Amino acid sequence: MKNLVILGGGYGGMRVLLRLLPNQLPEDVQITLIDKNPYHCLKTEYYALAAGTISDHHIRVSFPEHPRLHSIFGEVTSVDLENKQVLLNDHEPVQFDDLIIGLGCVDKYHNVPGADEFTYSIQSIDQSRETYQVLNNLKADATVGIVGAGLSGVELASELRESRKDLNIKLFDRSKHILSSFPERLSSYVEKWFTEHGVEIISEANITKVEPNIVYNHDQPFECDAIVWTAGIQPNKVVRDLPVEKDNQGRVVLTVQHFIPSHEDVFVVGDCASLPHAPSAQLAEAQAEQIVQVLLKKWNNEPLPESFPPFKLKGVLGSLGKKQGFGLVNDRPLMGRVPRLLKSGVLWMYKYHNG
Repeated sequence: MKNLVILGGGYGGMRVLLRLLPNQLPEDVQITLIDKNPYHCLKTEYYALAAGTISDHHIRVSFPEHPRLHSIFGEVTSVDLENKQVLLNDHEPVQFDDLIIGLGCVDKYHNVPGADEFTYSIQSIDQSRETYQVLNNLKADATVGIVGAGLSGVELASELRESRKDLNIKLFDRSKHILSSFPERLSSYVEKWFTEHGVEIISEANITKVEPNIVYNHDQPFECDAIVWTAGIQPNKVVRDLPVEKDNQGRVVLTVQHFIPSHEDVFVVGDCASLPHAPSAQLAEAQAEQIVQVLLKKWNNEPLPESFPPFKLKGVLGSLGKKQGFGLVNDRPLMGRVPRLLKSGVLWMYKYHNG
């Protein structure tokens, strides 16, 4: 019996499971899923969990069940590519015939002293729970600093404003405009929303260090009762430690078929894979679809696909609380109620089809 091991039940790993199960998994193949949690987590909604506007239960989806799907709930410490085994804390090594690494990303602190020690995160469900406890236990009129005004920082700031109207929220961003990767018209719309709702934007920031309850911008101290870091990501440490070629973001360079060039049995999916798009749940799912095609060809002893059509990504949707939103769909900026409704609909459909 061949063993397909999937590291991480995120968006990529979950899509692989749902494509292979229940009917496409060959009789001579079993799947071993290794994840910290006994459920799939909707990472795109961690900002709302941290802000306290949704419950933990709303962002959990059960993994599928199948006689040849075995789950191990623990922490991966390393991958031994040469001996084809996965090493874990508190568990014996797991041998694999094929491996899919989908361990996701962690915060990138850009060598800012104190940032990893004195800030909170929304990169994992455990960290988001901790951030929720801190933010929602703050006294009235407390100050929250959010470092980074990309999609995560913007959604957290807006959701926190709805959750805690009494808080003073400062949003630090290194660019001239927040959401710098989006069209300026859209950035201006979001900035106006923040101005109207009393969120202070500190543009062209340069965070030089962080101390307990103090964030230094251009060496000027800003006292905060809590500081949340949303200023960049990097691959999981297990992936960073792999002795393989990486791009300048630390993501693993892959073949067209999504496996490591020197290890044709090891695939990388999602945030840790070097792909021609910014990491996203949508991208991880699209890549997972292609990995499943490769695996099925391989298991049937058929030639592997020599190429794939380019990924067709539908766009990006973001929320500004529960009533307003923004997005970029087919390169068209969307602002107001419609993108917020679209995002809610996409989330509902995902949970309906995957739960």
